[in-house]
Amino acid sequence: MSTPTTILIADDDLDIRTILRSHLESSGFQVLEAADGDMALEMVRTRSPDLLILDYTMPKMDGVLACKVLKQDLLLRHLPIIMLTGRSDLRDKVQGIRAGADDYLVKPFDLEELLARVHMNLRRTAQGLEANPLTRLPGNVSIQNEIDARLASGGSFAVCYADLDRFKAFNDHYGFERGDQAIRHTAHILLEAVRKRGNTNDFIGHIGGDDFVIVTTPDLAESICKEIVAQFDGTIPSLYDEQDRAQGHIVHTDRQGNPIRVGFLTISIAIVTNTRYPLHHFGEVAQIGAELKAYAKRFDHSLYVTERRNSGVIPMNRT
Repeated sequence: MSTPTTILIADDDLDIRTILRSHLESSGFQVLEAADGDMALEMVRTRSPDLLILDYTMPKMDGVLACKVLKQDLLLRHLPIIMLTGRSDLRDKVQGIRAGADDYLVKPFDLEELLARVHMNLRRTAQGLEANPLTRLPGNVSIQNEIDARLASGGSFAVCYADLDRFKAFNDHYGFERGDQAIRHTAHILLEAVRKRGNTNDFIGHIGGDDFVIVTTPDLAESICKEIVAQFDGTIPSLYDEQDRAQGHIVHTDRQGNPIRVGFLTISIAIVTNTRYPLHHFGEVAQIGAELKAYAKRFDHSLYVTERRNSGVIPMNRT
């Protein structure tokens, strides 16, 4: 059975929340509630709703500021937001839209119209963004569209393909829930590295499983990858049980049923750029990325690799 679509209602008016909850739950949605902007942000980050109904005027943090914060977050910017307000002034509507709201309704509103707008925004988001359900990062369709757009622009770009090493052993040993935790942890490391070292318009996507993509500019690609490797190796032991962490490995059973020692998770990153030779299509970028990742995985530690096709050298980098 599929998980119901989750909607977060952020409004300081309890009566409004109660009415909306009743109507949305009767339509098959799962509903969460927040009474102010701060609570709304916390719940978005911890509960991952599919859509946010956000009141314009709330205590602690108003809807406009909450909307701006969410739309500046690489992980959350694709969350559809419907802004509610008792104000009918055009300037207030414009302010809400400029903050990043995807839709706007003035109180009092018709519940059936609200429901129709909820469905419309969910449908539009699903069509425009094939988001991974675990990390909420853009999926394969969006990844290809982003790389195709960079190719078509004619400018220089870098695509960083990243995935985890020894993930299957970790997942088998600790179970799917802990495996999902490792995937989300990796996504947050990538997001923080791009925030710290990248451009404001850089792209992060989740191919699936433990595979990710970052699209940035060549001048910042290595700095981002250095940050990822350092943060990954510095934090990944926290995902292991205390005994395994102390001994530096887990004891895993191979296909023949024999116990083997498996070290901690590491991350391998391949950087593909078009600065030294032209790249013409998405498949070419992906193929070079796959070859570089296969090379990186020969080593027993986290690292990133880059290609210099004109010199035939693949430099290896580790921080």
